[in-house]
Amino acid sequence: MRLALLQTAGDPANRPAANLDRLDAAAAAAVEQGADLLLAPEMFLSGYNIGRDAAQALAEPADGPSARRAADIARTRNIALCYGYPERGADGAIYNAALLLDRGGAPLLNFRKTHLFGDLDREMFAPGPGTVELAEIDGYRLGILICYDVEFPEAVRALALGGADLVLVPTANMKPYDAVSHFVVPARAFENELYVAYANRCGSEGTLDYMGLSCVGDPNGGNLVLAGEGEELIVVDLSPERLQAGRALNTHLRDRRPEVYAGVTGER
Repeated sequence: MRLALLQTAGDPANRPAANLDRLDAAAAAAVEQGADLLLAPEMFLSGYNIGRDAAQALAEPADGPSARRAADIARTRNIALCYGYPERGADGAIYNAALLLDRGGAPLLNFRKTHLFGDLDREMFAPGPGTVELAEIDGYRLGILICYDVEFPEAVRALALGGADLVLVPTANMKPYDAVSHFVVPARAFENELYVAYANRCGSEGTLDYMGLSCVGDPNGGNLVLAGEGEELIVVDLSPERLQAGRALNTHLRDRRPEVYAGVTGER
């Protein structure tokens, strides 16, 4: 699989239609480089640091008009897409969500952020249920987490135990938390024997200064690729052979002892 990560500040006015135009342009550029899947940042369609009122106003159902336009982009460009957006649930709550579409525009996964970051997230969103769901693209089993979720070992481990090969992480991480790109993402990949793709925002939004540094954690350790701090489309090849080599080298999953952790995590 050839994976593309879009690192962008997004539309300055946080207009979903303008950001969908950006998604279309990025999809076209990614396809020119042979990409099979394009990953965009957290809350890509609307902006992240937008406040409760804007999140309420811009929220759409998972099958809303923006999702239909994104499906047209996937179908027209012949590339799978994953991007973040504010979701209006059937229960009336607003969620920080990410949608994965296949090349034909069909929805594969819709994930709601489980671990909310500070007052910024909690004032806008309800927490997701933390479901462990996987989809398959080109023989890879994919799961989704959003930004802060990947900083919790249990969240990635749950997907790994479910059989994930690749975890997609749309994110909006800000300075000074660059340790996530440099250390946390590659550690999650290594300890769980899978790839972790982390697509961040860049530039400034309100009081936030996003750090960029989008990356792809390698199951063998380290990052396969690491972006700078500005606008960038990075493309990287994921090979099943590299995944298999990492799993042969690394025995964390095989050597787990759940009975030892049960008193701390409730795991059985």
